[in-house]
Amino acid sequence: MGIGEGGTGQAKHLADAVDLQDFLNTAGTLTLADRRTLVQQALVLIEQNYAHLPLKIAMHAVNPVQRLRLLALRLDRQTADTMDPEPRFHDELSEIFHSVRDLHTNYLLPAPYASKVAYLPFLIEECHEGGRPRYLVTKIVEGFSAPGFERGVEVTHWNGTPIGAAVDANAARYAGSNPAARHSRGLQSLTIRALVIHRPPDESWVTLSYLGQDGIARELREPWRVTENLPPFVDAGELTTAALSQGLDLGADEVSRAIRMLYVPETLTAEIVDAAGPAEPGGDLPTTMPAFFKARPVVTPSGTFGHIRVFSFGTTDPGAFVEEFLRLVGQLPQQGLVVDVRGNGGGHIHASEFLLQTLTPHRITPEPTQFITTPLNVRVCAQHEENPTGQIDLGPWCPSMKQALEIGAVHSAAFPITPEEGANALGQRYHGPVVLITDARCYSATDIFAAGFQDHEIGPILGVDDNTGAGGANVWTHELLKVLLEVPSPAPGSPYRTLPGGAGMRVSIRRTLRVHKLAGTPVEDLGVRPGHRHSMTRRDLLAGNQDLLDRAGELLAALPARRLEVSVAVAADELTLRTRLLDRADVYLDGRPRLTADLTQDTVTMAVPGLATAGVVHVEGFQSGQLVAARTLTL
Repeated sequence: MGIGEGGTGQAKHLADAVDLQDFLNTAGTLTLADRRTLVQQALVLIEQNYAHLPLKIAMHAVNPVQRLRLLALRLDRQTADTMDPEPRFHDELSEIFHSVRDLHTNYLLPAPYASKVAYLPFLIEECHEGGRPRYLVTKIVEGFSAPGFERGVEVTHWNGTPIGAAVDANAARYAGSNPAARHSRGLQSLTIRALVIHRPPDESWVTLSYLGQDGIARELREPWRVTENLPPFVDAGELTTAALSQGLDLGADEVSRAIRMLYVPETLTAEIVDAAGPAEPGGDLPTTMPAFFKARPVVTPSGTFGHIRVFSFGTTDPGAFVEEFLRLVGQLPQQGLVVDVRGNGGGHIHASEFLLQTLTPHRITPEPTQFITTPLNVRVCAQHEENPTGQIDLGPWCPSMKQALEIGAVHSAAFPITPEEGANALGQRYHGPVVLITDARCYSATDIFAAGFQDHEIGPILGVDDNTGAGGANVWTHELLKVLLEVPSPAPGSPYRTLPGGAGMRVSIRRTLRVHKLAGTPVEDLGVRPGHRHSMTRRDLLAGNQDLLDRAGELLAALPARRLEVSVAVAADELTLRTRLLDRADVYLDGRPRLTADLTQDTVTMAVPGLATAGVVHVEGFQSGQLVAARTLTL
């Protein structure tokens, strides 16, 4: 079957792709000593750094530490001549990491697997018709062709196995925290896999049985191909705020980049176009960040609303990320907004929690986090108790870490990663109602965002699955932990060793906890359950999520669309408010209350003594005594 050239970046990756078996023939360079090093370093991370270890042992009845010790024992008994084939070693070490069902805690395969992705030239997604799941082809690599094979064909069998059973069997191999997460990843991995984190396919090719739009049943035999993936947005091994604040499902991030490369190559070079005024209904707004956002007005039977996809929080600049979000949202209808984070595997925790403030009048409480209290974690925290590098201040955790070793506490006291000042620096900018759409591939920083959205009661959550991915942690790489005990000067007796062959490891280092009504509840394994549920339809998959957005529109139409615009005439010490559905406004200058006024009309101009010398004006709007809107201006 033929594949055309597509975009320039896509064409290069497709041209460089090789068959899976040819790729596998280049693997296999680890020595026995290399394998022993990898297992010993895995023991360090799991036994001494892993924040969720007690929870995982209890919740999933697993013992990764003992399994690693047994693997180390077997390696000690092997010689260079009797050691297992390398793929078997990778499979076993990966399976030990997968056993804890934590997409933050991974064994990252060495060269040549690192940075590679295996793919088939199409994607399959699930919808429901007549009360049963159906599996449709929704994306095809440009130029690929086969008889009767097009978007919308229904896949019935996978290598002779009914497609539903094939998805379930594949899901059992993956580390999702709940059945919905495992099922979602099992489906996705049928056609695309990041080899740095998941085992290569067992089969060199796939035989696909499908029902064409013409009703004719056909079969397609297609080989797996392997190519270089797009590079990540953040170097997680460098000592930077972005790396230290990571909350990311690496597998989802790798797949997301591969999907852009294969199916949406135009986003690789997209640039902003000057857009004056709002977009036409159905048209996408131009954006400086096409890898992160896609925004458009949507027309539903309940009204015209804004819809913004947030594909990733994996930025190195949370401030610029929030600024672009606000620029896009400002051009969308203000009667209601759908924030859609489906498939978002997370990224920078600051970016996810900074975004919340823009949608609510209430102050944001960032999620607190905890270390597990081991002697090694105490050493890491003590090394950075006074923030000697200017990159990370672990001082708040240190007293409880030291005390915990004396009193037997399992975890440290809890403190946020996201600075509370930054999480509240801008305040509310969108005053219409907001609905959040989630799915089982929402993970990590996106779980944190969804939990904050729910905990702060910003609006309803509409889920296409029963739960989010349930990843509640800050994740650090083995390389980053090694660096943290080397700066500002090397700590004696560090247990971290350089990993061989370009291999890597990641670990959940700080677990995250919910706030407000669910204060203290871990996000890990529990996730964020939506208040409303929608099963994806054929029209959703093939016609721009129309049924899903219609359901979101129904939820938005049932909520009040408020307005609070503030303009300042500094010379006259006057403030003008343009409001909707507000009956009172309180005005603060530089954090101090200055006046309160009942609102008897939608536009009000009031004298505010001291306005001319103020630096910050903050206005809070009320209805029936409840805070429902706010606006902050820096003069």
